[in-house]
Amino acid sequence: MNEEYDVVIAGGGPSGLSAALVLGRARKRVLLCDSGPRRNAAAERIHGFVTRDGTPPSEFRHIGREQLRHYPNVSVRDVRVEDVRGDKGAFEVSLEDGVVRARRVIVGVGMVDELPPIPGYRELWGKAIFQCPYCHGWEVQDGAFALIASGPPMVEFSLFLRGWTKDLVVFTDARFEVADDLRRRVLGAGITIEERAIAKLIPDASGQHLEAIELADGARIARRVVFARPAQRQPALVTRLDLALDENGFVRLSEHRETSRPGIYAAGDSTTMMQGALVAASSGAHAAYMLNHELTMELAASGLL
Repeated sequence: MNEEYDVVIAGGGPSGLSAALVLGRARKRVLLCDSGPRRNAAAERIHGFVTRDGTPPSEFRHIGREQLRHYPNVSVRDVRVEDVRGDKGAFEVSLEDGVVRARRVIVGVGMVDELPPIPGYRELWGKAIFQCPYCHGWEVQDGAFALIASGPPMVEFSLFLRGWTKDLVVFTDARFEVADDLRRRVLGAGITIEERAIAKLIPDASGQHLEAIELADGARIARRVVFARPAQRQPALVTRLDLALDENGFVRLSEHRETSRPGIYAAGDSTTMMQGALVAASSGAHAAYMLNHELTMELAASGLL
């Protein structure tokens, strides 16, 4: 246990890369740990990120890592953070291959999407099933949209999706009733509500695109793209660290981006419902700014700089 860092970052996506860059430029000794499944692995491109619009996720990470090579005080390792023990200023961070010490920790491990057991759903995830119209709406604009709604708030969301198409069907999958007032507003916007249960999603011959949604009674409704928001859960590391969550299941943060465990900060999708590469990168930088300010003041006052 000879390796010591100012900051260990768990997660090498946009939030972790951004935090590592900020802290590297602040002359902190940083270890960025990147391992495990990537949430946007099925996505073909990142959109809406200034200077990186249309960049494949793997290329985005490669560019981020290459830029970090300019800073010899930043190390990047393909290893999973397993646990964090100890207290603020003297953490022991357990990795897959050993233990390192750190003054602070940033958790940027994202969320885990729990895909519903609808046949065809997993195969089309990230290809014809999306969560964010800002990320994917432009490429499929004016197409035949489906919105699989998990509850009334998602039916309301259909009004927002009208900004990208006039051809929109909301599927409730026979799971809930739509209130009369909401129904009137949605129908008044030219949106169709389909309340029968979904049997399966039917891909086209290529297997890359949606052809239709088949209902339990055998009826098929032709659609080309689905927007949905499946259930999410926190990754194992967040649970293991026993970080407090807010009422929506996201990591609760102070105004300085610090979690309920002093010295452990968080950034990215695990902290907010507003999820996307640009937002995650911004939150990573924000966490790094707050952390670095506090840590630098502490080290300077202690005569350690």
